Amino acid sequence: MEITTLGIDLAKSVFQLHGVDACGAVVLQKKLLRGAV
Repeated sequence: MEITTLGIDLAKSVFQLHGVDACGAVVLQKKLLRGAV
């Protein structure tokens, strides 16, 4: 499980992280509140 591509959605109140491996399988999905970052 190694993340090769990481996408970040920078919305107003929530950051969303989405990571995939070399095969395109999702290995990370996470929501972070702006105050927690």
